[in-house]
Amino acid sequence: MTQPTQHSSASIEWPTVGLAFVIHTGLVAVTWWWEALPLPIVIAVGGWLVAWHGSLQHEVIHGHPTPNERFNDLIGSIPFSLWLPYQVYPEAHLTHHRNEYLTDPIEDPESSYFTRATWERLGRFGQRLAGWNMTLFGRLTIGPAVMILSFLAQETLLTWRGEPGRAKLWAVHLAGVVVVLFWVVVVCGMPLWLYLLGFVYLGAAITRLRSYAEHRYAADYEERTAIVENSRLFGLLFLFNNLHVLHHQRPGLPWYRLPATYRKERDALIELNGGLVYNGYGDVIRRFFLRYHDDPRHPDHA
Repeated sequence: MTQPTQHSSASIEWPTVGLAFVIHTGLVAVTWWWEALPLPIVIAVGGWLVAWHGSLQHEVIHGHPTPNERFNDLIGSIPFSLWLPYQVYPEAHLTHHRNEYLTDPIEDPESSYFTRATWERLGRFGQRLAGWNMTLFGRLTIGPAVMILSFLAQETLLTWRGEPGRAKLWAVHLAGVVVVLFWVVVVCGMPLWLYLLGFVYLGAAITRLRSYAEHRYAADYEERTAIVENSRLFGLLFLFNNLHVLHHQRPGLPWYRLPATYRKERDALIELNGGLVYNGYGDVIRRFFLRYHDDPRHPDHA
């Protein structure tokens, strides 16, 4: 399921292998010892690790960390987030990497914009909800629900229509979900609500923080991808995907090489993306916590 064309190295990337070990053992440990830990610690660590695992999955679908596709898939395929089948992620995300279509609500599966026809079908309540989702506060609170429910509705429709391979894909995914929940609820005795809210939903919200300011419509497609500088903590959590324009230019570059490469190429990258740069996620929060990041109606489909 990984895409080896994205990364051609024949060597093993040990920092990523080590990271995968930390994430997986961390999730096993925090679910096993959850009763012995303060609840805020369980939630903070659980949400962080689920979001971190999502970052790791992103790394895996770009062909990391080994030349062995089956081993890479093993690293990325455990469904800790429950809602996203690993097999679906590469198809959608690599389509997103067609840079000339970035933000387009028809061509870019990760776009947060709407065509005029879709916008009108939303109605007044739906439009208000979509507008609220364009603020950072909305993206962190209702954003995960909007993302997850929209995705599940789309996948249900595809499966119902008999999309080739979809039923099998979901059967495999749900088997993995059963294993994860058996471990969490039956073996570890954690309440289901705690895992759903404190791990899955919080992890999705943290991920939405990363994706919130990654792309913004501009007439020149090269200027649609942002950079969030000076963010060491979240940079590590997002595996330096905050340096997003560099990732889109060189998607095969492993996460731990992105900061040094960015420093060397900073001026050229900022010129390329038209200066769409934020000074850390605090800057993103100050600008957009209760303000729209952009008009949700895509100008090319008005």
